[in-house]
Amino acid sequence: MPAGLSTSAEIALAEFPEASRGESEQFLLQAFRSFAEAADSLERSYGMLRAEVARLGGELEQSNAGLEESLEENRRMREHVGRILEGLPCGVLVEKSDGAISLVNPEGRRLLGWSGLESLSLSLSSVPVELRDLLNRARSDAGEQEQCFHDHDGGRERWLAVRHAAVADRVSIFILRDVSDAKRLLREKDKLRREQALAEMSAILAHEIRNPLGSLELFTGLLEGAELSSECREWVGHVQAGLRTLAATVNNVLHFHSLPAPERVPTDLGQLLDWAGGFLVPMARQARVELCLHNRLHGVWFAADRHRLEQVLLNLALNAFRAMPGGGWVEISGHRVRDGDAAAAAISVSDTGPGVGAGNVTKIFEAGFSTHSGSPGLGLAVCRKIVEQHGGSLAARNRTGAGASFTLTFPLEESGERVQ
Repeated sequence: MPAGLSTSAEIALAEFPEASRGESEQFLLQAFRSFAEAADSLERSYGMLRAEVARLGGELEQSNAGLEESLEENRRMREHVGRILEGLPCGVLVEKSDGAISLVNPEGRRLLGWSGLESLSLSLSSVPVELRDLLNRARSDAGEQEQCFHDHDGGRERWLAVRHAAVADRVSIFILRDVSDAKRLLREKDKLRREQALAEMSAILAHEIRNPLGSLELFTGLLEGAELSSECREWVGHVQAGLRTLAATVNNVLHFHSLPAPERVPTDLGQLLDWAGGFLVPMARQARVELCLHNRLHGVWFAADRHRLEQVLLNLALNAFRAMPGGGWVEISGHRVRDGDAAAAAISVSDTGPGVGAGNVTKIFEAGFSTHSGSPGLGLAVCRKIVEQHGGSLAARNRTGAGASFTLTFPLEESGERVQ
């Protein structure tokens, strides 16, 4: 028996009769033995628990380290993806399932004209209608969708192409590209192809016209030498002038892509307008058009190839006649103006026709463009080229009320006159 328990055990045994002391002593010994075994088992269990806690702590530490490494890897991946998005040559727009725009990369903001803060506060329902329609078309139709946008002042056009990709949780990703340069190159290629085809066709037609034209010039020359009345001689003179203009037109068509430099000599612009007013009278009468001439360019001299300028005026006037099949009014006017700080001469051909169609003011000067069926569309292109060869400009505008006006502007020396 343990020494610490002897006194209390003896006292406890003294209280029992001699017969039962043996049984009680055995019971107490058994109880203490069970207690010692339980304490030993508890100590072993505690040791095992401490070992398990240590093991779990190690595993948790390893899991935390792995999680921290994974988070760091995710952070590096996000930074990497962010740098890729910032450096992409195309725009990326991410729309959440509720329509809110959650991400727009720098190129996307540039293409859409948005600031960084503006893009984060937008939803797809609040963007401009044209852009929303383009994004919705990209979402519903396969492939890349394109749309033309214009600057706020209606000037330079910009083409935007959009492709859609759907990901999980109804998130939409839109890829945006600026295809303006590609569209511009395509138009230039198409224009070059059209001009080459027109040049080939015009060269064939011009060569076919030259032979009968030479015969007509010969016959009018013979008529000029015949005994005719003064009125008939005047008509023959008009025919000869028209044939010369037609011959010049044929030559210009032949040399459309390499129009030779004009043979410029001092020309009285007032006399040029007087010629135009007299030459066009019979044609105006036949077209039931009232022709008015307001000429304030007498004595204003300009170095010009007169035959080519006659061709320009004739072309503009005939276009005006054709624009008014039921008759109308045409005015040819000339006066001095100020072009910035420089002196200039302005010659205008105005009519009361339907005017130039919306969107065609610049197109009408392109080779091959025509609003009349069967026309090769070279007249105004040749006119502008001739005017530009003289250092001038040719512009078109619609007049207030009705009709169109074409204005030739030529730079003058400060005096603009030549003493005879």
